[in-house]
Amino acid sequence: MKKFLHLIILITSYSAAQAPAGYYDGTSGLSGYALKSKLHDIISEKNINWHYGDLTNYYNQTDLDRYYDHNASNTTILMDIYSEIPSGPDAYEYTTANIIGSASAEGQGWNREHMMPQSTFYSNYPMYSDLFYVVPTDARINQLRSNYPYGIAGSTIYYTFTNSSKIGKSAIPGIAYTGRVYEPIDEFKGDVARSLLYFAVRYEGKLGTFNFNNNANPASDTNPLDGTEERAFDPAYITMLLQWHQQDPVSQREIDRNNAVYAIQKNRNPFIDNPSWVNAIWNQNPDAIAPQSPTNVTVTQNSAYFSTLSWTPSTSTDIIGYKIYQDGNLVGTTKGSTYTADHLTPSTTYIFTVKAYDNGYLLSPDSNTVSTTTLASDIYAKDLFVSKYLEGSSNNKGLEITNRTGHAVNLSDYRLSIQFPSGSNYYFPDPYELEGIVQNNETFVVLNPDANFPCYTINQAKFVTAAPQMTFSGSQYLELRYKSTTVDAMGVSSTNNSSVLGNVSLYRKAGINQPNTVFNNNEWDSYASNYCQNLGVLSVSESISSENKFKIYPNPIHDEIFVEGKTDRVKLIQILDFSGKLLYSEKLPFKNKNAIRVHHLPPGSYLLKIDNAVYPFIKK
Repeated sequence: MKKFLHLIILITSYSAAQAPAGYYDGTSGLSGYALKSKLHDIISEKNINWHYGDLTNYYNQTDLDRYYDHNASNTTILMDIYSEIPSGPDAYEYTTANIIGSASAEGQGWNREHMMPQSTFYSNYPMYSDLFYVVPTDARINQLRSNYPYGIAGSTIYYTFTNSSKIGKSAIPGIAYTGRVYEPIDEFKGDVARSLLYFAVRYEGKLGTFNFNNNANPASDTNPLDGTEERAFDPAYITMLLQWHQQDPVSQREIDRNNAVYAIQKNRNPFIDNPSWVNAIWNQNPDAIAPQSPTNVTVTQNSAYFSTLSWTPSTSTDIIGYKIYQDGNLVGTTKGSTYTADHLTPSTTYIFTVKAYDNGYLLSPDSNTVSTTTLASDIYAKDLFVSKYLEGSSNNKGLEITNRTGHAVNLSDYRLSIQFPSGSNYYFPDPYELEGIVQNNETFVVLNPDANFPCYTINQAKFVTAAPQMTFSGSQYLELRYKSTTVDAMGVSSTNNSSVLGNVSLYRKAGINQPNTVFNNNEWDSYASNYCQNLGVLSVSESISSENKFKIYPNPIHDEIFVEGKTDRVKLIQILDFSGKLLYSEKLPFKNKNAIRVHHLPPGSYLLKIDNAVYPFIKK
């Protein structure tokens, strides 16, 4: 089918690009990086992440060529942007049956191409198998492209392919990189740009952990990511992507593919649904003025393994975030004015400062310095822990993970790792990375997408993945990790664990709230295979606590703690220190008042327990 008929289809069918009603709620009125972050939240909230091996069959739904040389609705020919000749017959064609591992020439077969090279994210899931930028392409061109970026090829050309795409020496204006680039034909430059910009939105929050600087010499650095979570790419590379996006508008093929991938993954590429968002996000004109510093940095909660900071925001109007420094080292960023530094060591002194940064990535001077010494111990869990493990029939595989740390936890550095084959010490090289935020006293579930439990559905799960970590059979050793450190363990490493983990649902016993790097079967209650009662929900006492939320203020306090909420139902309040020692208790405390006198307490950090809910506070 020639390009002119392609244009007719585009004009008559563009309305098909519309997302389901309500999908982009909350984006109205937003622009710049605030819009980008909102789109990230939307397209990341509910995904189904499939196994890399599943993609081959899914290409029969997402990547069949009904647009150029084939218009039959039942064609089996794959659409390959590396070899497609829009103006005439293709030199060669493939079906999904023609997948191969490697090739010595064009036309021998196809394989799966990561438009964002998998070395960027160390081949980890869910990035490894995201259909929006993992596409079928000619195997030989895929190999020769290697991990070179897409770009503009200059006068030095190393390979020219049958559809006139090429690999040549980079001539991208304004970029120091002088190595090789792959330049697609004009027909697909917009497709490439929108795929890479999708990646920048979908994985915001993880971009800074990726391999964005794979060579200290900028002229040899093949990855155009710049380590920022908001802008994502080098500014000059963004300029090129925006040009490609404008020059090659959204096509009907992209519209149909967006809808097909949505049916499989349950998320969308927002720049196909609304192309104007590309310029709304990245067409910014930052100033050259460094922002004002945040002020009044204080420690609002101190514990054994974490400290929570808060500050008065910078008065500059173009602030997009804050960088937090612990003992002079950058440990995190946030868009808000609070931050919890975690994985600290008990009885240790730490010094914190905060800097603001603006949309031009200019840094403010340091804030004031605040020093704090963590407690020797506290009542909280040291880290996240696995609270339920389900190894049921067929693909009924599930994990429940709980946060009892006393603070919200950023999941970006957490991952699931598994040993394959069972009984070995070999870790499958591609872990499954978690993402997002889990609140204190919140529990969440990870399920295999083909799970069919009688009392819990995949729509209820926070994470749904067919990554190898969620295909366990009960014999493997499975870990929850923070970066490269084991947090909690299921089974014994280098051992066949079938006798303990096979065909069983394990529920962590009440009162076991600490992760354990060495599996202890005595910490678990065992139930029949496929048992899933109360999966992903709080216990009765925790539910009561969550339904009766209270607000205490001020914090820090002087003489009185004021409490807002359904105080008439409160039966008992207690004040404890962080060792758990009871310092004060009172029955029916709010019968005739709405405050608790604490003038007798010496300055320090305490816990106010209101029935089953616990609130930390600081006494000045």
